[in-house]
Amino acid sequence: MTEPVGAVQDLDPDRVLYLGSVSKSLSPAVRLGWMVLPEHLVDDVLAVKGERESWASVLDQLTLADSGQHDRHVRRMRQRYRRRRDQLVAKLLERASHVSATGVAAGLHAVLRMPPGSERPAVAAAARLGVALDGLAAFRHPDATMPAMDGLVVGYATPPEHAYAAALDALAAALSGS
Repeated sequence: MTEPVGAVQDLDPDRVLYLGSVSKSLSPAVRLGWMVLPEHLVDDVLAVKGERESWASVLDQLTLADSGQHDRHVRRMRQRYRRRRDQLVAKLLERASHVSATGVAAGLHAVLRMPPGSERPAVAAAARLGVALDGLAAFRHPDATMPAMDGLVVGYATPPEHAYAAALDALAAALSGS
């Protein structure tokens, strides 16, 4: 397994801010986030922040920082989603070799590149088989001047573990006819 994608902040820590939150990994209701700042910006950011976020629970912050549970959870989920993406790529090679996953192996979605003219039929076939996905056309600005690329956005985080193999089979069946 390859290393996770690093943060851009690592490339130039004196000029790049690193921001994070637990809104997706835990819940937006927790309302915790953080900033890793270059030393020369700390005082200015604290001055602007002032008392604005005084409602953040100190207990929540200390629990998150000290327990290590969140870090372990994120690492475990990162491995799970990487495995799922790898399974998706393998299934495409096996059953729909005309479709390829693009981008880096990180996150919760994959963009699948498809032959011209195959996006709409694939979205329709997937819908008939109960697979929810979006075509790239849904994300394209109407005034875009670049040539359109056919493709799909496939989220691989949602199916429960026991249903993931069947979801991949249904996706492959939808794509094999496109």
